[in-house]
Formats: sequence, structure tokens, C-alpha cells
Amino acid sequence: MIRCMTTKPGEVYRVDLGMTGKVRLMLVVSREDADAPRALTICAPITTANRGSVYEVELPSRPFLRERSFANMQGLQAIQHHELKGPVGISHGDVMDRIRAAIAYTFGINPTGEQDASGGGEKPSS
Repeated sequence: MIRCMTTKPGEVYRVDLGMTGKVRLMLVVSREDADAPRALTICAPITTANRGSVYEVELPSRPFLRERSFANMQGLQAIQHHELKGPVGISHGDVMDRIRAAIAYTFGINPTGEQDASGGGEKPSS
């Protein structure tokens, strides 16, 4: 059996998204799973364009981030493992708690894991 790479929540990778040669930093938001059936990882794009929405989570200053940066939950994407270059860094702790809250809000999932009847979920605190 061939063992695939395993990513961890909070790891940051470079990914060529094929948009006019733009390589973007992507933050892993999916769980660590060594036995996943596919070599895919769910990632949020990191951007410097803050629109002040609950879908964006400000990231703490890190050496691999050149300017004030945000993880955009509306841009979640499944990325194939062979496209991930790095990792170049990691974010953990409080920022990952805020990212999980923003994901729950994005998908309308309340803290108990059930879908909110309104579809809105609980608005994360900033």
C-alpha cells in the first residue's frame, strides 16, 4: 500500500492555482487523516484583501506572511496533495478556533454540529 502525504490543520502551503501564473498561499482547514480515501486537502486561500466580512479570519503575523493577511472561508477549495508545495508555515491555537467558527457559519452549522434551520449558523466573534 502506498502511503500518501498527510496534511495538518493550520499548515500553510504554496499552491499554483493556474490564474495567470499566480501562486497563492493556502491554509489547511481539513482534519488530519492518514487514511483518507483521496489525496485531497480542503484549504482556504490567504489574501491581503479584507472586505470586513465574517468569512475572513485575520491571521497572526508570521515570517511567511509579508503583510496583514486573512484566510477567506468563502474561497474553500479541495487541493490535490501533489499541488501543495511546502509547508511554508503553520498557524494554530486561537486562530484555528476562529477559522472553525467561520467555517461553521459558512455552512450554517451550529456549535452542536447540526445545521441551523435558518441556514445562517452562529455568527463568529471577531
